[in-house]
Amino acid sequence: MPSMNRYHQWVCNSRLWARAVEKDLLPWALEGVQLGAETLEIGPGYGATTRVLERRVGGRLTLLEVDEYAARRLRATYARHGDRIEVLHGDGAAMPLPDAGFDAVVCFTMLHHVPSPQLQDRLFAEAYRVLRPGGVFAGCDGRASRAFRLMHLGDTYVPVPPETLPARLRTAGFDPAATTLTLTKNRFRFRATRP
Repeated sequence: MPSMNRYHQWVCNSRLWARAVEKDLLPWALEGVQLGAETLEIGPGYGATTRVLERRVGGRLTLLEVDEYAARRLRATYARHGDRIEVLHGDGAAMPLPDAGFDAVVCFTMLHHVPSPQLQDRLFAEAYRVLRPGGVFAGCDGRASRAFRLMHLGDTYVPVPPETLPARLRTAGFDPAATTLTLTKNRFRFRATRP
């Protein structure tokens, strides 16, 4: 994947990361979130989060991946699922998807790989656009730190300052009363609802 160094690629494709995603990251990131019949995952990368999501989503899961190689790999992995899981190659800041087609849009530990705050804001606006009224945008990301930066040497690395996220989501159109942010030492999670 072009926006990740070799060490980072190895970590994200490891069994250790897959276990951490399944046991800790996704249960925490999606605690209390109802995904609905149509869910979009932006930036699944190597698919560790997708492997967990496919068991949680009762209906259809669409994956949108900006890296063409990763999208091909995911398409081959999920071909046996027929129409239940669709893999698209595309940019989260310019989604090749219709308006109001999803009950939930999710993304996990990928926002810091979006190359600029402006493109991150476009991704938020696109998430809003493809959600149905009442739909939820949820996910998590790492908080900026020296260790997080070291892991990303040579990567695209634009961390989202969590304290700015609620206002940025409101600017994208999300309901201020239904936007939450939860912080831990190393990461944050967010939920926002389209009115």
